[in-house]
Amino acid sequence: MVHAVLFDFGNTLFAHESLANTVQRAAAELGHEVDADWAAAAAADIERAAHSADELRHQRDLDERVWSQRWRVLYAARDAEVPGLGAVIHGLMHDPAAWVPYARTAEVLRALSDAGMPVGLVSNTGWDVRTVFRHQSLAHLVQSFTLSYEAGVVKPSAEIFRVACASLGVEPRDALMVGDDPVADAGAVRVGIPTLLLPAQAVGTDNGLEGVCALSMRR
Repeated sequence: MVHAVLFDFGNTLFAHESLANTVQRAAAELGHEVDADWAAAAAADIERAAHSADELRHQRDLDERVWSQRWRVLYAARDAEVPGLGAVIHGLMHDPAAWVPYARTAEVLRALSDAGMPVGLVSNTGWDVRTVFRHQSLAHLVQSFTLSYEAGVVKPSAEIFRVACASLGVEPRDALMVGDDPVADAGAVRVGIPTLLLPAQAVGTDNGLEGVCALSMRR
């Protein structure tokens, strides 16, 4: 029987427009019209650098300061061509208004709240995503936020899921984890948490969250 539900943040409850679109939007804000191919190439360069072995040694998800510093460096890869681009991209990626809930996010969170089901968030991140929930007036529907930079541990480590369960006062076997990443979020299985993985979908679409209610509120 499920007594609490844990959710991932990005591509589970909320989504952001693609990095390529963000690059193009940032350039436009600076008065530079770049085409889609240029923006896609710039985004690919950023993603490639962000996941390189050298970059991952910085452990961005464990330190708010490091997170901000490293993403500013990564986003600035094309600053020689569009001065100031990195700073604008950084701002857009961390703008609470830019993170859009999936079509059923609010409905599902409210249904869980009405049923008396505690909800927690578990996210690998170096910035305070509570601001997104506050912007959407959904923060009151989430009882705990277990963020890697505050918890000192990242998914898929079993420890971050234990911390999240403890924050809601439930045993792992009595929780349900909902995410999109078959590596990071599936780490919950290591501590005995039943886990539902949903496919990442486009901004604002229906990603199947309604299944959470069926799984968590059946008796």
